[in-house]
Amino acid sequence: MKTIDSYNFEGKKAVVRVDLNVPLNPDFSIRDFTRINAVIPTVKKIIADGGSAILMSHMGRPKDGFEEKFSLKHLVATLSEKLGVEVKFGGDPIGAEADAMAADLKPGEVMLLDNLRFYKEEKKGDEAFAEKLASRGDVWVMDAFGTAHRAHASTAVIAKFMKDKVSGYVMAAEILNAKKITENPQRPFTAIMGGAKVSDKILLIERIMDVADNIIIGGGMAYTFFKAQGGTIGNSLCEEEKLDLALELIEKAKAKGVNLLLPVDSICGDKFGEDATVASYDSNAIADGYMGLDIGPKASAEFSKVIKESKSVLWNGPMGVSEWANFAAGTTAVATAVAEATEGGAFSLIGGGDSAAAVNTLGFGDRVSYISTGGGAMLELMEGKVLPGIAALED
Repeated sequence: MKTIDSYNFEGKKAVVRVDLNVPLNPDFSIRDFTRINAVIPTVKKIIADGGSAILMSHMGRPKDGFEEKFSLKHLVATLSEKLGVEVKFGGDPIGAEADAMAADLKPGEVMLLDNLRFYKEEKKGDEAFAEKLASRGDVWVMDAFGTAHRAHASTAVIAKFMKDKVSGYVMAAEILNAKKITENPQRPFTAIMGGAKVSDKILLIERIMDVADNIIIGGGMAYTFFKAQGGTIGNSLCEEEKLDLALELIEKAKAKGVNLLLPVDSICGDKFGEDATVASYDSNAIADGYMGLDIGPKASAEFSKVIKESKSVLWNGPMGVSEWANFAAGTTAVATAVAEATEGGAFSLIGGGDSAAAVNTLGFGDRVSYISTGGGAMLELMEGKVLPGIAALED
């Protein structure tokens, strides 16, 4: 795979797939700048070389054609400010206006196409759509790691129509940091798995068992393990069809000498709501009518001790419903422990999605080693799957 540093963009027009799928407020102001900030170095390298950049991205899930709330035009002013050049807006990604603007683009200039997903052809991986996008440039730069696990027109299929193709800085950093965890981690290596369902994390848990010393399990998925072991879990989330699998994973961990930790206690609510009546129970003895919505103080202390003694940490998924104050303490405790481990010399990788949002919201973003920009993509990369957006660069 060629990286951006090995390519000279002088006199070249770069068609750059970035990930500008950022959350907007009702007034179209930007709520989180993480993904915008991530792509700036790639674009700056292109224009510093004397090239020009045609940026393309998706945003949200538009249903059928143009939707104002998903238009990338709302990002133009911010991109211009952060790049230090006026970003031109090309509108319709396959329209005549974008064609003319791209043809006129001078070295050092940047333009942005509107949301690719206003066209169903993008997600379908339509070749004619991909060829149209490719026709405006000399080189394809793939820097949208968050969509690299999708074989969409702009994230993979476009490679068929471009002779030159390179990975941007975001892509290169994501791959490099994932390898630090999966290939040769410093020990002890602790993987923290949260989220709602065991089924979402089976492949990752199985793969990580080959390299981890400790696997910490929190979030809703923990209660499937407790039920499988004969515990009572009240109304807690449980995947009944995965009870045998949970027991298998416990046995596999034992056989491999991996320390599998489940939360000994839980903070519970009498309903799934921010205003639920709160009670604390041992996780294998939750009263009828209550559901586990966060790990408890004993679990927080045990998990934190293990994390702080680690030299490599992977975190994927919150410990509870951390957006609600009553059920955020467990996730906060884990985030604090990861930050302290990092400050003590550990390498910490936050695996995108909800864990990245939690770390940033809690103010720990600059106290960990690396926060992935792609939840699903990082998950699949960690599971050992081939990502179409990476494979397209390697052809």
